[in-house]
Amino acid sequence: MKLSTIISILYLLVYSNNTTAQDWPNLKRYATENERLLKLENMQDRIVFMGNSITEGWKQARPNFFARSNYINRGISGQTTPQMLVRFRQDVVDIDPKAVVILAGINDIAGNTGPSTIEMIADNIFSMAEIASAHDIEVILCSVLPAIDFPWSPGLKPAQKVVALNLLLKEYADKNNLTYVDYFSAMVDEHMGLQSDLGYDGIHPNEKGYSIMEFIIEDAFNSFNKVKE
Repeated sequence: MKLSTIISILYLLVYSNNTTAQDWPNLKRYATENERLLKLENMQDRIVFMGNSITEGWKQARPNFFARSNYINRGISGQTTPQMLVRFRQDVVDIDPKAVVILAGINDIAGNTGPSTIEMIADNIFSMAEIASAHDIEVILCSVLPAIDFPWSPGLKPAQKVVALNLLLKEYADKNNLTYVDYFSAMVDEHMGLQSDLGYDGIHPNEKGYSIMEFIIEDAFNSFNKVKE
């Protein structure tokens, strides 16, 4: 193979990798849909669900839940909290919601974008909450779902890390008068993992799991609205 050909191939590989890396937080994913929402009127009660594959998969498993025009799903599979923090302004603040539901952190524990301490993960979630609060967006912090292992990265023993992160999230919510939603307690098994009948791989809920989450989050919305009345 000629040297010029090898150089051309290397250039294409490097250019391709750089192009992908430039949208590390996946800002393009919802850009068009966000523009459409900005053109709509009478949407003052939007609630944005910010998250990873658990949030994204929710819309696929239970489409009727997100058929409500004011429930906006902004989940992206595989994402960690630093990626969500980068896209938070575009995918949440700029579409002017009434509230944001933040469910994040499990992929950080799995190390999807590199090592993170529990404090680092919590700080990213707190930063999203503070950005939302600064724009008069009500914040609903969700517990991370229980996990005993990761199918894509086995052996990390995440169970106690999930518990520790949830404790930090609840403490922060209580201190700052935010709504805390506890999915964990309703879905955990005796081994500190996800109940087997509520998911299909130990991490992601199935339809039954999502139905429980819907009951919990709707109850939180009802309580939240009563307090505000």
